[in-house]
Amino acid sequence: MNPTVVYLAQTDTTVGFLSQDSARLAYIKKRDVKKKFIISIDSFKTLKTFVRVPQKHKKMIRRASRLTVVYPNNQALRVVKDTRHLKFLKKIKWLYTTSANQTNSRFDAVFAKQNVDVVVYDGLEFFEKNPSTIIKCGKMVKRRLR
Repeated sequence: MNPTVVYLAQTDTTVGFLSQDSARLAYIKKRDVKKKFIISIDSFKTLKTFVRVPQKHKKMIRRASRLTVVYPNNQALRVVKDTRHLKFLKKIKWLYTTSANQTNSRFDAVFAKQNVDVVVYDGLEFFEKNPSTIIKCGKMVKRRLR
């Protein structure tokens, strides 16, 4: 699979743009390229290639669903557990992810479909849900950001 391809898919949280090219996602959303994206990953094995999980938080991270964690190295990662989205993600292992809209706007299907290379359908219509909870984990302390 081409790493610069931008996908439009129903994620575990909302309709999203997904790609391994963060600069292209920033361009589509008209967003500052320095602002980081959440990385959706397929498994805890893949998580280990990105970060070292603090011992104190391992159990909480393993059991949580729809949770994005900002680790001590300032990377925001979410292990996907939703079976429909995971089926797509397993083939690629990890992708930068963001909501399928322009910055500070609502979802617009026409805008989203015009700005992607591949639309991933799983049999259901696209719909918005609440975003994932975001927490920042230090070595000892955790703090809720969203």
